[in-house]
Amino acid sequence: MSPSGKLPTNILALGATSAIAEATLRLFAARGARLFLVARNADKLNAVAADLRTRGASSVATHVMDLDDTAAHPDMLAAAADNLGTIELALLAHGILGDQQQAEVSYSVAETILGTNFMAPVSLITWLANYFEASHQGTLAVISSVAGDRGRKSNYVYGASKGALNIFVDGVRNRIDRAGVHVLTIKPGFVATPMTAHLQQNALFAQPSKVASGILSAIQKRKDVVYVPAFWAVIMLILRLIPRRIFKKLNV
Repeated sequence: MSPSGKLPTNILALGATSAIAEATLRLFAARGARLFLVARNADKLNAVAADLRTRGASSVATHVMDLDDTAAHPDMLAAAADNLGTIELALLAHGILGDQQQAEVSYSVAETILGTNFMAPVSLITWLANYFEASHQGTLAVISSVAGDRGRKSNYVYGASKGALNIFVDGVRNRIDRAGVHVLTIKPGFVATPMTAHLQQNALFAQPSKVASGILSAIQKRKDVVYVPAFWAVIMLILRLIPRRIFKKLNV
């Protein structure tokens, strides 16, 4: 178990080419971390790996795969553990925003969003939870979203996938925290990334580097849940407290 204040150095990143994951990994690379990166796009993955090497990572290994392929998870995770010696931190950044309007009329579209954002993470987290519990150490950091705090008409399919993920991670934390494992749920608000490039940007949008700093601090302080930026905790508290009879009439 890493004590509060000490950052892990052997890091597995799942969905390593996401903007938030990349920004977070840059902070660890600058501290000489050893990295194992997993993503499906080989060209992007190689570019991220090269960048992290120049930023000071002591070693960077890559593994190309589609993380929706749950049958391939055990072999990939075992390879990561073998490469790193000991996985000290697993950062799960795999997910998609999806198309809400299409998901409203097509179950197959909704199923894809739910599969990528919830079922694939369940597979990864189950393996990692057992690994960390058995070794009585480690940090499992899962990137979720503020969208999972309350269903809203603008993104309730995505929100449902993240809400289910939050509940699952809560249960895992309740089970393995007593074994010395740190389980962190990360809830970003709007972040200026390629995934949100089609949305109109406003003052609520944060840069990935700011989110990464919040994640690093939460790992170091062994927090259970972190909203990034922090003001989202207040926004979502207010949204959760609005009575349903009023909330259902809001255009959110």
